[in-house]
Amino acid sequence: MNMHMHLATRSAIVYPLALLTFLALLTFWINRTVQPEEPKLDGSSRHDADYVMSNFVTTQTDIKGDLHYKLAAVEMRHFPDDDSTELQRPRYTQFAVGKPYTQAEGLRGYVSTDGEEVQLVDNVKVTRQAFEGKGEMTVETDYLNIRPNEDLVTTKSPVVIRQAPKTVIYATGMIYEKQKRTVTLLHKVRAHYEKPVLPAGAAKPVSAVSKAAANDKPAKTENKATKKKIKTSAKLGEKQVQAEPQTINTNNARIRRRYE
Repeated sequence: MNMHMHLATRSAIVYPLALLTFLALLTFWINRTVQPEEPKLDGSSRHDADYVMSNFVTTQTDIKGDLHYKLAAVEMRHFPDDDSTELQRPRYTQFAVGKPYTQAEGLRGYVSTDGEEVQLVDNVKVTRQAFEGKGEMTVETDYLNIRPNEDLVTTKSPVVIRQAPKTVIYATGMIYEKQKRTVTLLHKVRAHYEKPVLPAGAAKPVSAVSKAAANDKPAKTENKATKKKIKTSAKLGEKQVQAEPQTINTNNARIRRRYE
């Protein structure tokens, strides 16, 4: 009888203690799960730059050793927590053998972890130098995504393309494929084009052909200043013809233009 009472008393004490221990362990585990990870003492968990470079420049060459592109910035910052790279006043320059370079610049830039992608942000301007009778061309936008190893440049933002002497194109979204030498404008394309003044009898230059992609509506063309004027040059004794400017408007058609 005494033995039975002793065991019952012991069980009555042990069971609550075991339950309390289990509840304490469960509470500790839940607390560790919901609490944010404690910052590491080495600072790697904070978004602080581990190194900063001024007048940063990096270049890449092709398999023949020719310069492919150069990426420069006033300042470069690397962050160890996400292995990201930020650039201040970046300048991306693309080179091609026998052709002028093309340079893109912006106020801010980012480089992906694997280095395969460069993003330019805010007041982005792309400039292709004039060459072989072709005027300077510029592209203005607020965002540009560059994949140097694929020779691919894209944006979903509005763009303004200016081709010297008097061509201006407005669009939303652009894809530039260097290997195909084409620029594809995606949406809301508006273009204003004025042919240069030519001497009478001179062969007219062949303009780049713009065409809508398959299954899209063709672009509409509206003519302004429909009167042609013939002027006589007293100095040269030649007649000059001033062609009328043209405006092209499309809403959703894709316009692809060959780019040299």
